[in-house]
Amino acid sequence: MSSPDSRFRIVWLAAGLLAAALGFCGVFLPVLPSTPFFLLAAGALARSSPRLHAWLLGLPHVGSTIKDYEQGLGIPRKTKILATALIVFTIGFTVTLGVEHWALRLGVTLLAGYGTFFIWRRVPTREEVLRETPPRPDRP
Repeated sequence: MSSPDSRFRIVWLAAGLLAAALGFCGVFLPVLPSTPFFLLAAGALARSSPRLHAWLLGLPHVGSTIKDYEQGLGIPRKTKILATALIVFTIGFTVTLGVEHWALRLGVTLLAGYGTFFIWRRVPTREEVLRETPPRPDRP
């Protein structure tokens, strides 16, 4: 009998590849933030394909952000501000022009509010973590 991890490996792999694809789309589309998708891809690929996870970590610009997040350093304040601005812009556009039903407007707004809350309260800010972390004795 196979372990639960091996049974879900294909699901994790598919989720990781989809998230990575969305992350790459986010690089070119200003209303789609790439960082959350790359972080999601890294988590899913770490569970399914060490080779693809290592490839993701080796990508320029993206890899360092993922490594910092995986080491508990969080994401830079600039990234949080950009993500929040994109959420506000996208939700403002969606609620005013894109969605007509009030329940969908409310749902989209609540989801955006939770996303913003999560980014600012649950995801560490890199600069704050570095300020609070004492220097290691083997480094000056």
